[in-house]
Amino acid sequence: MLDPGGNLQLPEIPGKRYFTIGEVSDLCGVKPHVLRYWEQEFPQLKPVKRRGNRRYYQRHDVILIRQIRELLYIDGFTISGARNKLSSEHAIDGEMDREQVVQSLIDDLEAVLELLESR
Repeated sequence: MLDPGGNLQLPEIPGKRYFTIGEVSDLCGVKPHVLRYWEQEFPQLKPVKRRGNRRYYQRHDVILIRQIRELLYIDGFTISGARNKLSSEHAIDGEMDREQVVQSLIDDLEAVLELLESR
C-alpha cells in the first residue's frame, strides 16, 4: 500500500494514445493487481481489452485512476465512498454540459431571431 505521506508527485502523462497496465501502474503509483481490482469496483474504469485480454488504458482512464487514488489514499475515502463521489461528480458534469448546450442553443436562436427581425 502507498504511504500517504510519501511522494505525492506523479510523473507527467505522456502524449500516447494507449498505455499498458505496467505503464499505468508506474504513472499512477499503484500496483497492477490494484488496477484490476478497481476495474471491478468502479464502473467508470473500462480499459480497452485486446488480444489475450490485454488491457490498454487511455489518457482519460489514467486521469480517472489518479482521481481514485487520491480519493482513497489521500482523502481517506472508502471504496464505496469514492465510487459514490465519482458518480455524483459525473452526474454534475453531465448536468452542467446539458445546461451549456441549452444555453448555447438559446444564444443561437436569439441571434437568428435578431437577424430575422432586422430584415
